[in-house]
Amino acid sequence: MSETDIRTRPIRRVVIAGGGTAGWMAAAALSRTLGKVLDITLVESEEIGTVGVGEATIPTLVTFHRLLEINEQEYMSAVKGTIKLGISFENWLDKGHRYIHSFGVSGKDHWSAGFQHFWLRGQKLGIASGYEDYCVELKAALQDKFAHLPRGGINYAYHMDASLYARYLRTLSQGHGARRVEGKIVEVVKDEASGFVTAVKLADGSMLGGDLFIDCTGFRALLIGQALGVGFTDWSHWLFNDSALATQTTAVRDAVPYTRAIAGSAGWQWRIPLQHRMGNGIVYSSRFMSDDEARHDFLSSVEGEVIKDPWPIRFKPGQRQKSWEKNVVALGLAGSFIEPLESTTIHLIQRGIVHLLRMFPQVIAQPDIDQYNAQLDSELAHVRDFVVMHYKLTNRRDTPYWQAVQDMEMPATLKHRIDLFRETGKVFRSSEELFAENSWIQVMMGQGVMPRQYHPTADVMSEPDLRRFLDDIRAHVDNTVRQLPPHQAYIDQYCPGVRAPEPAAAG
Repeated sequence: MSETDIRTRPIRRVVIAGGGTAGWMAAAALSRTLGKVLDITLVESEEIGTVGVGEATIPTLVTFHRLLEINEQEYMSAVKGTIKLGISFENWLDKGHRYIHSFGVSGKDHWSAGFQHFWLRGQKLGIASGYEDYCVELKAALQDKFAHLPRGGINYAYHMDASLYARYLRTLSQGHGARRVEGKIVEVVKDEASGFVTAVKLADGSMLGGDLFIDCTGFRALLIGQALGVGFTDWSHWLFNDSALATQTTAVRDAVPYTRAIAGSAGWQWRIPLQHRMGNGIVYSSRFMSDDEARHDFLSSVEGEVIKDPWPIRFKPGQRQKSWEKNVVALGLAGSFIEPLESTTIHLIQRGIVHLLRMFPQVIAQPDIDQYNAQLDSELAHVRDFVVMHYKLTNRRDTPYWQAVQDMEMPATLKHRIDLFRETGKVFRSSEELFAENSWIQVMMGQGVMPRQYHPTADVMSEPDLRRFLDDIRAHVDNTVRQLPPHQAYIDQYCPGVRAPEPAAAG
């Protein structure tokens, strides 16, 4: 077939190569929105495992589910989910130090200046308490409380079992007409003239043809990388971690409404509470810690009984030089990987899907491809900078790893953000960036960056008015959190029976 035929042929057949979270999120979104005009096929092999680590999410997934009209109670029961109000960062600034990056909004902004400027003046006058006292989500996380509030009064995300999530989305997708094919891809067939992918060949010899292909084959990147030769930009000079071990343990206490990120000697460990177990992992740099050392440190620190022997994961932080090339779009690990510190992997899958849906072409057009790539590049750089910031803003020099982290050059874009906040208390962001002002503020102040000045708008208020302003916000937060039930009690009521123990074996 000629290049002209392929480029002008309407897109009617979409092939998703690979399952897992990325593949089934794509299938669910496409089938729910465009299933009546597209033939959607997902091919996956039971022989090929998935990374299966991403159990913590951020609030954008709540929005994604609403767009797909997913029933939250049904979803949380299916994935044995709990609520996440933020991340507890432990030992990041110094050993023994802790702060929480919550999903909430702190205080009330003025159109000319954020709440932090009024709080900074209040601190100077001695009439403001800790920054955490002005955020419902942060105070609720500290007290292990949660409930859904009217009018979106609390921002939250989920902890979930990633394998159960893929299974849930598979059922949803097939209900909207998506087709699943079992098979291992052994060859990617391309058109000689255009270089476009025309089909994938499976191990049984069958061919699966399509007009648009979505590469969800993980780090292997069979289509975008191996077949189309799109290169990979390595970010390991900013993000040192390249290895992980993950396991599951029995729960030894009630689930808390936050993820724990505990910094260690050459990386960090995660703790993610589900209804039926705990998800655990260690992320580390092989330059500074051997696999045996990591395994020993990891298993000596986890709580509860180990359910599954830790499995290793190797990765390279960075991104494909193009997320969309010819008629192939890369999602998930095939397109980029930063690291799981701020639970952004599933979000970036979602953003790729949303941008594809917004720009879904009648026929393949280069302007669409260029715009898609530019948008994803911008968002990836923003997320990368936010994650790098956690490492760069530390006082730790107690191990060679942390010494190297402190000595590294940070991205110029990140340096500007930190310098701006340190000097002026200001945070600026574009409309499409993931992390809001309050996220940057909580992490920068949590890791020791305190602004040297505040916006003069804060001086317009008299001291008595400022005191009342701060007191009213704090009182509202306290009253709201006081009325919330314990997180575990709310989950048990919201998803009854999920945490029930298995029946004892007869005899």
